[in-house]
Amino acid sequence: AMMGATQTMLGAQKAAENGESVKPAALEQKTTLEKLLHGLGTVAKQAQNELNPGATADQIAAHTVNVNVFSGMARLLSYSDIIREKVKSGEVQLHGAVYDIVTGKVKFLGQHPLQAALVTDSKALGA
Repeated sequence: AMMGATQTMLGAQKAAENGESVKPAALEQKTTLEKLLHGLGTVAKQAQNELNPGATADQIAAHTVNVNVFSGMARLLSYSDIIREKVKSGEVQLHGAVYDIVTGKVKFLGQHPLQAALVTDSKALGA
């Protein structure tokens, strides 16, 4: 679902860059899903910037899912004193994962690459 939503958002972004209308009248009211996906624009842009310039929309969408997981982990570590302290002390480990709704498989991404900085400085990423 996230992959499809990300691809839809990337298509809308491309249409907007080409000056095309991206918001049909049926979408004038914000749905809960739209509100949740609104923040993916920044994440998708980061994912696109991290890949080579010739990356396809599918590659960007797949990478956006991973970037979004790490973004959520950064927010969690930045804003939760309790979790941040437990991760810092080693009492808790925080690992990201992506569940593939089609295959039922889970791909573990591991700890946030900037975890050491995030547990030391609660606003390290400004998340």
